[in-house]
Amino acid sequence: MQKVIRHDKWIFPAILTLVLVTVPLWGSDYIVFFCLLFCVYLAMSQMWNLLTGFSGLFSLGQPAFIGISGYTVAVATHYFQLSVWTGLLLGALLSVLFALFMSLFIFRVTGIYYGIITLIFPESLLLLMSNWEYVKYAQGMFIKPQHPISITVIYYVALAIGICSVALVYFILRSNLGLGLMAMRDNEEVANTMGVETFRLKVYCFLLSALITGLAGGIFYIFLVFIQPHEAFSIGWSVKFIFIVIIGGIGTVAGPIVGTFIYVFLSQWLAAYFSVSMIILGAIAIAVILLAPKGIMGTVEEKLGIRILSPQRE
Repeated sequence: MQKVIRHDKWIFPAILTLVLVTVPLWGSDYIVFFCLLFCVYLAMSQMWNLLTGFSGLFSLGQPAFIGISGYTVAVATHYFQLSVWTGLLLGALLSVLFALFMSLFIFRVTGIYYGIITLIFPESLLLLMSNWEYVKYAQGMFIKPQHPISITVIYYVALAIGICSVALVYFILRSNLGLGLMAMRDNEEVANTMGVETFRLKVYCFLLSALITGLAGGIFYIFLVFIQPHEAFSIGWSVKFIFIVIIGGIGTVAGPIVGTFIYVFLSQWLAAYFSVSMIILGAIAIAVILLAPKGIMGTVEEKLGIRILSPQRE
């Protein structure tokens, strides 16, 4: 008997969006902070999932865009007295330009070599910023807004970025571009023979991920007010994305939403146990991989037939 598929696409996203929009009205400062982290990590993990889960591009280069955007905001406010919002837009633009530069090299290889080459760029930027006097070496820089910015304003900007990231991935996957990306992920050679311009799709996807990741990274450091190279360009960012997407459900739109909430909750809860926090997170990731190889949402979709934000065409 064919399984009955339920398409509950909008109930969960609508409730979640309503809660997030109204958080500053009823939540404490800590809850607003928690939701701000959720929105930032959601946007970043959605872009990593778009690259890896839907396009087959295992990228470790996302920290480059986070660091570039954060440092752009810091330099713009520190040296040029520009507003943080101008710096945020400039940071996103520079992230896209740097992604275009990376594209000259990374798409010449495939498989594990692609991931290794993408890792070289954030690591090189880490060394550059750590030894550059203009950005205060490894000691870092403060972001100096011209006027005080409330956490509520920063939160709503982060929320807009998070919502846009989910909507963007959803509508891309519903388009011909999304069909091409998934065909490329499943078998690039066959996709090429079928007329899919895989190189062009790779570049489009990579530039888009750089744009959203840069915006999310910039608003994150606007909130923190301080940036250091060993944090901004750390491979730890990629580890977070992998954890979030794997436990949530790689190759699903709702997976990073669930994975992000779990990660932010666990990271806050385990803050008091920093020395063993990574071991605990690793054990959780292994348990999820063994018990639910497709992640939480992937397993829910498979076992229960529930489709939340499913891009599947009727």
